[in-house]
Amino acid sequence: MKAVVLERTCKAEDLKVSEVPIPEIVEDKVLIRVKGFGINRSEVILRDYEADESYIKLPRIPGIECVGEVINPSNSNFKKGDIVCCLMGGMGRTYDGSYAEYTLIPIKNTFKIQDESLEKLSLEKLISIPETYFTAFGSLFECLDLKKEDILLIRGGTSAAGLSAIQLAKSINATIIATSRSEKGIAKLKDLDVDYTIIDNGNISDEVLKITHNGVDKVLDFIGATSLKDSMNSLKFRGIICVTGVLGGEEYIKNFDPITYVPNGKYLTGFFSNYPSQEAIDELFKFIIDYNVETNISKIFTNLEDISKAHKLMESNKAQGKIIFKLEDL
Repeated sequence: MKAVVLERTCKAEDLKVSEVPIPEIVEDKVLIRVKGFGINRSEVILRDYEADESYIKLPRIPGIECVGEVINPSNSNFKKGDIVCCLMGGMGRTYDGSYAEYTLIPIKNTFKIQDESLEKLSLEKLISIPETYFTAFGSLFECLDLKKEDILLIRGGTSAAGLSAIQLAKSINATIIATSRSEKGIAKLKDLDVDYTIIDNGNISDEVLKITHNGVDKVLDFIGATSLKDSMNSLKFRGIICVTGVLGGEEYIKNFDPITYVPNGKYLTGFFSNYPSQEAIDELFKFIIDYNVETNISKIFTNLEDISKAHKLMESNKAQGKIIFKLEDL
């Protein structure tokens, strides 16, 4: 089969397609023919520097999500021909992932796509959903408990996950303030009918307070450590921040003291997307269908050989939507 095999950390242009054996079926894993997959920031991080860490065993096929067809269900309850999505749980890091024509995925990270979703959603839309929308959905409704009466600040609004969160939050009519680092990004946010937009220079709390006076009810922060203190200053008393990304380039806050860093009466949480369930995936797809959410796809590639182009586009921060590969039709 064709696959992108990461032998070492490298630049985007160094990614190549190789011929490797189709994985042999083993107990507790399902053999999937990959119909398509999304490109994610974490895969760029893996390629760029994380693959040098001792816990990554190279060579490795990257890719933390896919949609595909069950070819061999092994000892699972799946049937041959089932259409499934697979995501997270070490996919593309602990074991080989989705940048391939076939992939062998643990049963616990494989989820059947129900017939209603297959009938109502295109393959392109199905491919764009799993990791990005699971992350946005969990952040908004599991961690932030978002309600229609809330004022929500989304930092990193033009990232794929940010755009997904905007669509989900708009579907329940929450008021949204969203940020971007560029005027082009602001234009994109306005096209999505975001209620308020702010150029994010790292210090936006004063602008947020001009809009809301007392601060926002909820913050979904995709920037991470570099913006957390300013996000806290944007939050009202009894408000909640969910940190779900590291777009700011720093994963940790040095000398973090939660007693002084998190003000009295403000709450900090984070969404860790590593443990999806069939129930959560079913709920996500049902929400997208019920609220007629139009997923935001930036670019569709159809040839695995274009993997370098896809990574360069992700690195450019110009995608403003999900980058996907569609390798086969349903």
